[in-house]
Amino acid sequence: MNGIEWIRPVAFFGSIAYAIIGVAVFWASFVIVDRLTPYDLWAEIVEKKNVALAIVVGAMCLGISVIVAAAIHG
Repeated sequence: MNGIEWIRPVAFFGSIAYAIIGVAVFWASFVIVDRLTPYDLWAEIVEKKNVALAIVVGAMCLGISVIVAAAIHG
């Protein structure tokens, strides 16, 4: 029974709920960081093709994701 424990509705919907909460926290933190910077991150990366900023934002996203995952996991 240990191999198919994830099929239970409680475990499945709990995982979905934590995923939604994690994405919401990630999105909110990204918006906060975007507001704190002196320029629009999306416009700099997409329109002006700023690769260096894209790498920094990608690293920031990974860092926020690790923090959110650790907070949810316990």
